[in-house]
Amino acid sequence: MNVRVSKRIGLNGESGFTLIELIVTMVVIGILAAIAIPSYQDYVLRSRRADAQAFLLEVAARQQHFLVDRRAYSPSITDAPADGGLGMTIPVRVSNFYDVTFTPAVNNAVSPPTYTVSAAPKGVQSGDRCGTLGLTQNGVRSATGGTGCW
Repeated sequence: MNVRVSKRIGLNGESGFTLIELIVTMVVIGILAAIAIPSYQDYVLRSRRADAQAFLLEVAARQQHFLVDRRAYSPSITDAPADGGLGMTIPVRVSNFYDVTFTPAVNNAVSPPTYTVSAAPKGVQSGDRCGTLGLTQNGVRSATGGTGCW
C-alpha cells in the first residue's frame, strides 16, 4: 500500500505558511481574545463578589448567635470574644479586594438592636458594577450599583 503525503511548495521550493494564512490566523485569535478576555474578567469580579457576600452572611450568622447568647449584637467583628467581639478574621480573598466595615448599634439597649455590615470594593475590584454591598440585622441586602447583585 502506497501512501502519498502531499506537501505544499512555496515559490522558493520551501514548504510553510503563506503570509495570508498567518494574517487570517492572527485575526481569528484576536477576535476570540476580544470576546474571551472581558468574559473572564467579569467572571473574576463575580467570583470575588461572591466571596465578600459569603463573608457578610457569615458575619450575620455569628451576630445572631451572639445576640442569642448575650441579648445584644457584638460591637466588633475582629475583637476577641473575651473583649465582646466576634473573634473573626477577614479572609485574605475578601480583604484584598474589599474594605469591610461594621456599624454596630449606637445603643444595644434599644429594642431591637441594629447593625450594618458592608463591603466596599477597592483596587481592581472597584470596576464591579454592584459597588458597595451591605447587609443589616434584618437580612436586608443592598448594593449601591443596582439590582441583581445578591
